[in-house]
Amino acid sequence: MKKILFLFITGLTVSVSHSQEVSDAVRYAQDNLTGTARFRAMSGAFGAVGGDLSAISVNPAGSAVFNNNQVGITLSNQNIKNNSNYFGSQLSEKENSFILNQAGGVFVFKDGNPNNGWNKIAIGATYENTNNFDNNIASAGTNPTNSVANYFLAYANGIPLGDITGIAYRDQFYDEQQAYFGYYGHVINPVNETSNSNTEYTSNVPAGGNYYQENTVYTRGYNSKVSFNIATSYKDRIYLGANLNVHVTDYRRTTSFYEDNDNPLEPTATISNLRFNNDLYTYGNGFSFQLGAIAKVTEAFRLGLAYESNTWYELYDEVSQSLTTTRQANGGPELYENVNPNVVNVYESYTLQTPAKFTFSGAYVFGKSGLISVDYSIKDYSNTKFKPTNDAGFRGVNNDISNQLTNAGELRVGAEYKIKQLSLRGGYRFEGSPYKNGTTIEDLNSYSGGLGYSFGSTKLDLAYSYLERKSNQGFFSRGLTDGANITSKLNNVTLTLLFEL
Repeated sequence: MKKILFLFITGLTVSVSHSQEVSDAVRYAQDNLTGTARFRAMSGAFGAVGGDLSAISVNPAGSAVFNNNQVGITLSNQNIKNNSNYFGSQLSEKENSFILNQAGGVFVFKDGNPNNGWNKIAIGATYENTNNFDNNIASAGTNPTNSVANYFLAYANGIPLGDITGIAYRDQFYDEQQAYFGYYGHVINPVNETSNSNTEYTSNVPAGGNYYQENTVYTRGYNSKVSFNIATSYKDRIYLGANLNVHVTDYRRTTSFYEDNDNPLEPTATISNLRFNNDLYTYGNGFSFQLGAIAKVTEAFRLGLAYESNTWYELYDEVSQSLTTTRQANGGPELYENVNPNVVNVYESYTLQTPAKFTFSGAYVFGKSGLISVDYSIKDYSNTKFKPTNDAGFRGVNNDISNQLTNAGELRVGAEYKIKQLSLRGGYRFEGSPYKNGTTIEDLNSYSGGLGYSFGSTKLDLAYSYLERKSNQGFFSRGLTDGANITSKLNNVTLTLLFEL
């Protein structure tokens, strides 16, 4: 995509956008299950229950279920293990992190007039870490047919050689920059070296296959949400609420791809090995709102309905890249290239609109002894859009989003049983794949359990949850689209301290 501003200060360039991908959209459209220990122990099935600081994030009417003011803080320890299988070769990586998972409070104002049906107003504010991006993935194996040279060819073919050699890197399109790395790293060759109008390129990696490849992906960062809530109740039978949400994202990804081969040397120097490094930093903020209602059909049976709007993010990207290569001819010395422009591409802001979500809930409360609750949510990921939609660079990825993503459901089931001051809890969560093919990211299954103890006005809750999900995303979006089969297993321990005021 063409750069429209040309600012060059200490290695920074300002431009429109780099090449967004479907996976970028999915990253911000998906939320992990976070929140208080009670909420997590019951797998988030709180849409018709309320009365929990994190229940407000599912159904904003839930704050009106509180009878007393409450404040709390939640800490979590997350451990994720990724098992990778790439053409039969297996690797494992782990990452452990501590998170301020949730904090907030709800304040309840009651009307003592018995003739007033609208007898309660609740006002709340909560913070939640909706997605923790700390993760490590490593894959390695021998690809029998496909070289990373195909990545550079996919970008270079069609670009005049003069646009690669005659324009400074900082002033090039993103696709020209990828061709720049391939050309100056001698990974690809122009068919006609002497013509600046040449638009056809060939691989300089020797044929024969059996390319040993390693790919490491290290990510850090978070999505967070601050919610401002107001809710009311009518005769403690109908509860209505609304949230205004402010979202903040900070995401860093470092990838390093390595390839080598021992195919026979040729009379002219061909690539023996290379390493391609990419760093992406995405940051920004967003806005959304929620509406919700809970109805006590009977004293025991409750129904809930909630709507969460699209989230409108304003995002910024910063990208830096470098390439090192080794090449050799038959009988000749090894030749080394280090292609590093020492430039950070700082891109103009753009908008990402993630899809809306509907949640339908039901719960049965067994007096003061316990409850069973079920939530079902629907989100159409194909409605995710990069904006402005008339931008030529976004039209392609938006079409890919529409073609590749689909409507996905999420089922959450939770139960709680009380023995005096002690509460025992458990839950199950299923989330369908956001992809039509069901394999790029597969279905999610999660199990949870926990307990809580009430000391009167102080409560302490503990939860454990286990999540497993498989995926297969290509190392690159073009050319070398082969990817490893990844099985991700996440273990989370959450502790919440609550105070009733």
